[in-house]
Amino acid sequence: MVTFTDSQKALLARPIYASLGTIRPDNTVTVNPMWFEFDGEVVKFTHTSTRGKYRNLQQNPSMCLMVLDPDNPFNYAELRGSLKEVVEDPTGSFWVHLAERYGNPGAPAPDDSPDRVILVMQIDRILGFTG
Repeated sequence: MVTFTDSQKALLARPIYASLGTIRPDNTVTVNPMWFEFDGEVVKFTHTSTRGKYRNLQQNPSMCLMVLDPDNPFNYAELRGSLKEVVEDPTGSFWVHLAERYGNPGAPAPDDSPDRVILVMQIDRILGFTG
């Protein structure tokens, strides 16, 4: 189990866009901006089961998330881990929850809600500088 410092927890609690890296079928890395939520133990993302990132994680569950403090780019956290679980979210409720977290209260569920899933990341290691 990974132990987080108070500074790391504070950074991960902020609604900052993060960069999620996954491994493509040709073994190259792809990185995409993501909304996320850290619950003190795992990181959760909203996604769909029809996109490449989902397929990448089905083939290789390794993932890496980089959260960069927009106020101080030397303050960052790199979370290394793997896909722990996929939770069906056909109503898009987690997407709505994250939309609110990221400053979009009252946003309706997206049109692709029937394909929505919650990707749960198990964190194996945290690196970076937070202070």
